[in-house]
Amino acid sequence: MSTPTARHLQLLSLLQTRRVWPGALLAERLEVSHRTVRRDVDGLRAMGYNIHATMGPEGGYRLDAGARLPPLLFDEDQVIALALALQTATATGADVGESAARALATVRQLMPSHLRHRLDALPAAATSAGDPTDLASPDVLSAIADAIHHRQILRFDHPRHPGSAGSSETRSAAGSIEISPPRRVEPHHLLTARQRWYLVAWDLDRHDWRIFRADRVSPRVPTGPEFTRRALPTGDAASFVGARFKGSTGSDTWPCRGKVILDLPARAVAPFAGDGTVEELGSACCSLEIGSWSWIGMAASLNRFDCAVDVVFPTDLADAFAILAARNTTTADTWYGRRSE
Repeated sequence: MSTPTARHLQLLSLLQTRRVWPGALLAERLEVSHRTVRRDVDGLRAMGYNIHATMGPEGGYRLDAGARLPPLLFDEDQVIALALALQTATATGADVGESAARALATVRQLMPSHLRHRLDALPAAATSAGDPTDLASPDVLSAIADAIHHRQILRFDHPRHPGSAGSSETRSAAGSIEISPPRRVEPHHLLTARQRWYLVAWDLDRHDWRIFRADRVSPRVPTGPEFTRRALPTGDAASFVGARFKGSTGSDTWPCRGKVILDLPARAVAPFAGDGTVEELGSACCSLEIGSWSWIGMAASLNRFDCAVDVVFPTDLADAFAILAARNTTTADTWYGRRSE
């Protein structure tokens, strides 16, 4: 016969898996009498679990929220998900770094060794947060992490366009379906950026570093032979991904940087300056130094302030404004020309 403690844990695990458990079904699953189920429920209540009982022929038990947080039970996938969330907690922007580190240490201490090895194979590094969209499968993340850990060449399908199938199918000019060969890479790092998982890898066919969205990766088996890990251009994966997001092939900095004076007070510009630097020059104007992936992109973004803009430096930014002005004039002339016909 099982011990009361073992039954309590099994009963708690069952109560966490569905909304309501009929008493008769619980007794059958635990292989005990109805009276023993009632006694074990009372034991869990004494530990702080708020278990609501309903009477009658269809009566049962429901685990509800209580006044305090009692001990919790998680299955293996839940433990890995919890540990990963704690590792990347700082990416949410909340000041929970120390608390997350202590919670992660507690979880790791109680993990079975096989789960600890599984977690260690996912070297998650967190960068800036953003809006979540697509989710990467835990099986895919585990397959990628395993290839990284063992330094084995990874083969996978990766669709060229968002929303397409994972099997790298394309259509030729004649309309026939062509199957693209799988990508072959030396996987270097798996990390989160803007609440997506990314694989940083050396592409063996393109002879260059590439970044792949993990939710679009469909690994193939078996993996390839072992490889000797290369050094990333920026030294670490987080700065490499950050640099690529900025359009830079070198350090994690914007390739274009300029400064302007805006006819707006600093308090009106600061909330929309991003990682730019705002300096108050008076009650009605301020300077703004920002970075961008291109001069045209910078000029276009500055126009959103809807005010007079005076370029401080460089000449490339002034030239970009001139190019945009010419394009906008052509667009307006075309529009009004059509209206007058």
